[in-house]
Amino acid sequence: MHYRLSTDPVLPHYIAIEARLTDIKTPEVELQLPAWRPGRYELQQFAKNIQRFTIVDGAGQPLPFRKITKDRWLVQTNGATELTAYYNYYSLLPTPHQLNAGSSFISDTLLYVNPVNLCLYAEGRIGESCTLSLEIPNSWTIACGLKQSDAKTLVAADFYELVDCPLIAAPVIQHIPFEVKGVQFHIWIQGGRRSDGNPTFDGQRIIQDFSRFAEKQIELYGEFPEQDYHFLTLILPVPYYHGVEHRNSTVLVLGPNDEGEGLHQDLLGVSSHELFHAWNIIRIRPTELLPYDFTQENYFPTCFVAEGVTTYYGDLMLRQSGVFTDEAYLKELQVLFKRHFENNGRAFQSLVESSWDLWLDGYDKGVPDRKVSVYHKGAIAALILDLHIRKLTNHSRSLDDVMHIMWERFGKPFVGYTLNDYRSVTEDVAGESLDWYYDLCIFGNRPLETKLNEYLIWVGLAVIYEAPSLDQPGGIRLLELDEAGNSRQHRAQWFGGRLSEAPHEGHAELIPEDKLGKNVVAK
Repeated sequence: MHYRLSTDPVLPHYIAIEARLTDIKTPEVELQLPAWRPGRYELQQFAKNIQRFTIVDGAGQPLPFRKITKDRWLVQTNGATELTAYYNYYSLLPTPHQLNAGSSFISDTLLYVNPVNLCLYAEGRIGESCTLSLEIPNSWTIACGLKQSDAKTLVAADFYELVDCPLIAAPVIQHIPFEVKGVQFHIWIQGGRRSDGNPTFDGQRIIQDFSRFAEKQIELYGEFPEQDYHFLTLILPVPYYHGVEHRNSTVLVLGPNDEGEGLHQDLLGVSSHELFHAWNIIRIRPTELLPYDFTQENYFPTCFVAEGVTTYYGDLMLRQSGVFTDEAYLKELQVLFKRHFENNGRAFQSLVESSWDLWLDGYDKGVPDRKVSVYHKGAIAALILDLHIRKLTNHSRSLDDVMHIMWERFGKPFVGYTLNDYRSVTEDVAGESLDWYYDLCIFGNRPLETKLNEYLIWVGLAVIYEAPSLDQPGGIRLLELDEAGNSRQHRAQWFGGRLSEAPHEGHAELIPEDKLGKNVVAK
C-alpha cells in the first residue's frame, strides 16, 4: 500500500489521505481501518473521524464499494489491478490540548501523524511493504523512526511497522542526538520555546540525563532491540503529560512550556518509562497480542507486566542511574502509593481482572471500588516481588534477572509469553514457589499495605496513614524510618549501589509531598 498525506484543500483540521493499492488479482478487496492503537487497550473507533470516502481504479473511474462493518469496506474491483481510496480524517481533539500522544494533528506549522489513526490496510496483504509520502514544504524537517527513500517519503517493511512509527513534520524542530553503547538516540522537540523565547530545555543537560538512564536500561537487558531510537516530543502551552511507546520511538506530549524545572522532571519520568517499553511490550509481548488484531479487542491478563513492571522500572532506572536523588525517587514512590491506596486500595477486582477489563473501561474512572490500575497496583506488585527476591538472595538476584530472562526467552526471539510463562520465570529466579505472591498481589483483591510494609521496612521505609489536620489534608504518606540496622545498606543496594543523602538516626521522617513536575504515574 502506498499512502500520500496532505492538507485537506477545503476543510480545516482535516488530513487528506490517498491510499493506493497495486497488483490486485482478486474480484473483491476488503479495506480495513484499525479500531484501536497499540499502547492503549480500548476501541477508539478511528473511522468516526472520516468525513468523506471514495474509491477509484487506476484510470480514475469510480469503483463500487460498501461498508460491511463500522470500519471495513468491501470493494468490487471490476478487473482493475490498482485502486486508490480518497478520504479525509478529522485531526482535532475537543480538548484544550487539541492533541495527545496517540492522535494526529495538522496546522500551518505542524503535521503530526500516528498512522494507525488513518491508514487503511488490505485484508490478506498486511505483511506487504508500505510507503508514506508527505505533501509538506521543502524546508520542513521530518522526525520519524522509519527510513526515508527520499526527502518526503518514508518506507515501512509492512503495515505493522508503519503503524508503530509515528511522525512529526514542522518548519522548526530541535534535534538533540546522542549515542549510548553503539545505539543512536534522537530527541526531537517541537514547540520547545518558552514564552520569553528561550529554549524550554537545556540540550546538554538532556543528553547527560538521558544517556545515564538509557545506559542503565541497556545494562539490565544486555542489548538494545533496535539500531536507533527517537523521542518525538511535542511541547504545549497548556498543562499536559502523556507518552506512548512504539517500535523504535515514543511520542511524548508535555506542557506547559513555561513550567521550567518541573517540565524537565516530567520529561525524564515519561521518557524513562517509554524507553523501558522498547523491550517490555514492544518485544516482550503477551502471546494474545502477537500479532496485533486491529479489528477488535485483544484481551490479555498480563498488563500488570507490560505496564506495571514498566511503571516500577521507569522511576527506579532514574534513581539507579543517578539522575534522581534519593529524595526525588521517594517522592515519586509516595505519589504511586497515594494513587493506589487512596483511590483503589479496596477495589474488588484483581490485577488480572483489571488487565482483562482494560478493553471495557480501563482508561475511565469507572464506578467506585470496582477496578485497580494496572499501572499503580502493577508497579506496587513489581516492587514487592523485587524486594522479596532481593531479600531472599541478599541482592544476588532481583526482578532485573526476571526481565533479562524474559528478554532472552521471549523478547529477543519475538515469541509471545503467557501468564504462566511469567510466573515460571519469577519462581525460577526466586528459587521457590510464589503461590503467596500470585494469590495476594496478582489474583487477589486483599489490601496490600501490610505485605508492602514488610518489604519497605527491610529498606528503612514504611507506608502510613496520616490523619487530616488543619494544616494537612492527611492520607497515605511514605515514612523514612530511623536508620538503625542494615536497612540503609539494603536501600543502597536497591537504589543502585549508594545513597545520595546522609543518614538520619534516632527519628523517622515523612517524605515531603511537594515535588517538581506533575503528580502523575506512568502515562
